[in-house]
Amino acid sequence: MAEPGSNEGSLPKQNTPDSSTQLLKNKYGLHKSPEVEAAAKRTSIKTGEKVPQDPLVRIQNYLDRLSNIVNSQQLEGQSDFDKQERNLDMLKHGLYKKFVVKPEEISDNYWENQKRIIRERGQAADLEQVDWEQLKKQNTEAIITDQKSSIDKWINYLSSPDAPYSNTLKYFTMRSVLYMSEYDKEKKMYPQRSKGTTRPFPDLNREALAYVLNAVEKKYEGQHHDNPEFEKLLQGENFAKLYGWAIEKVTPESQDALTNAKGQWIKYKRGSDHMPLVRSLQGHGTGWCTAGESTAQAQLKGGDFYVYYSFDADGKPTIPRAAIRMSENSIGEVRGIAKEQNLDPYIGEVVEDKLKEFPDGELYKKKVSDMQLLTSIENKTRLEQNLTPQELLFLYEVNARIEGFGYNKDPRIVELRTQRNQQEDMPVVFGCEKSQIAKSVEEINKDTKAYVGALAPGIFDAIQKYNIEHVYVSFPEGKIRRESFEIGGKTAKQLEQELGDANINVGGYIEGILHNKDFTTLPNPETLDTVRLKIADLLPGHPTTDQLYGKAEELGLELVPAEAGVHYRLKNKDQQLYDYLLMGMRKITDRKGLSNVFALGHLISGLWLTLRWSPDNTWEPEDEIMFALRKSEP
Repeated sequence: MAEPGSNEGSLPKQNTPDSSTQLLKNKYGLHKSPEVEAAAKRTSIKTGEKVPQDPLVRIQNYLDRLSNIVNSQQLEGQSDFDKQERNLDMLKHGLYKKFVVKPEEISDNYWENQKRIIRERGQAADLEQVDWEQLKKQNTEAIITDQKSSIDKWINYLSSPDAPYSNTLKYFTMRSVLYMSEYDKEKKMYPQRSKGTTRPFPDLNREALAYVLNAVEKKYEGQHHDNPEFEKLLQGENFAKLYGWAIEKVTPESQDALTNAKGQWIKYKRGSDHMPLVRSLQGHGTGWCTAGESTAQAQLKGGDFYVYYSFDADGKPTIPRAAIRMSENSIGEVRGIAKEQNLDPYIGEVVEDKLKEFPDGELYKKKVSDMQLLTSIENKTRLEQNLTPQELLFLYEVNARIEGFGYNKDPRIVELRTQRNQQEDMPVVFGCEKSQIAKSVEEINKDTKAYVGALAPGIFDAIQKYNIEHVYVSFPEGKIRRESFEIGGKTAKQLEQELGDANINVGGYIEGILHNKDFTTLPNPETLDTVRLKIADLLPGHPTTDQLYGKAEELGLELVPAEAGVHYRLKNKDQQLYDYLLMGMRKITDRKGLSNVFALGHLISGLWLTLRWSPDNTWEPEDEIMFALRKSEP
């Protein structure tokens, strides 16, 4: 795994190699690699001191530099979020370039097989009606997006505070994952990836990963595993086999066991021994990283930890179902045992009642409500009962996004949508007749209530002219979100003060940017009408800034004033966790001479206003961006 880029700050104090660093020397001969040699040269240039020839020290020097790129640094008491995001982007793009399948690498046999599957489904007639090359292009984009997304999950987790593993173990993990295909359930193993594969990278199971990495760490501390089969695998140090074994070990509880929600909450006090918590979770398939010893120890240092256990067949509370992790006196996170750590369908009321005990529990009320309603829809769908218009509005996220407790979107949302006839649902959701849903700009008229189609010149002028509420590039995923908010009437100093009062985290360079000559504010308040959409909705691939902004202008959009990013950050305090929004604005140059736009994010550490480096070739298709609507002629 090569070291990305050279956009870095000062080096952290060099760490002493830990016992597991020997793993990278033995397994990969990493000390002889070009990237380790290059890191040693950079360190010598930077510090004026030569890195010793000791293989473990040279490996550790490389890991320290890599960690400095990936992990956030401290600047003026704040986490340098903008730099971390920038460096993580560089790392991800480097991995995409090397490991994500290229369109030309997908074999003709794959596409022939796709045709065969379509015919076997009885859709041969449909196949003759479609543009096969266009369909191939769309499917290729989906394959590439899925592969990138599966890499992102590993990078995001391993670079987060939730993964308290050594840099050695993180490197071992990521280097292994990049060469693994999806899990083979029949063979109970992860096959090696082949060139041209269309499969995503392996799923991330935090519990299984913790089991493996804790065992590897103990091995290098001279400890043996109590399971002979796993101990044998440890000697081979094959991550794919170890992870596959652990996946089988952490098999989730049966559905029958989950229907019983009776049980009790158990509190593990901050600073207490972490092993009782670990032992209570291991082997139950929660998917929680807390089942790992190092993670549990780190989390109990930060606050109390509550786990709800339902009763087993003997009437004892042993089946973990939900957890509330405290960060000092506030709720850090709430997790369940469903996919992506969402709450399972039977536990919502239990968690809702518990959250009432915490001062900030009210913040999680919508999530509980959303999960309960989603479960109700799931049950009605299983019983083949009709959904109400209100339930359809919720399922298609027309008025608001569905919020859960997991790291990612609850997979039931997509599963339930795919079971429905979306063309029949659209008129119900939009409250109109089929004829009132336009599919092109030419079809829009005074009776149009919704638009579902490609964005073409004149589209946003027509939308404003006829006040069309529902606008989609594709239904239901491609929603174009319109929003109005007030800007102006405040100085840069006042905005800076309000950011502090609202406890908004700001990136290292933001304070200077607010006093930059390019950052101006309107003297009087006025309303700004905006749209929020994905880069891919405007242009395919990775457009340059000029191409992106040019296309927006062609469609009737304008750049938002720089102050809009600050005003919207102060207004949008309910931003979903891990949501990330870029502002389509005239670029501002920071004190290092780099061009940036504002970015609004929500991480575990809270709400952020930061800067996003905007070079000409890194606009990602899935990134969301906000532009202003061009004011209609009177």
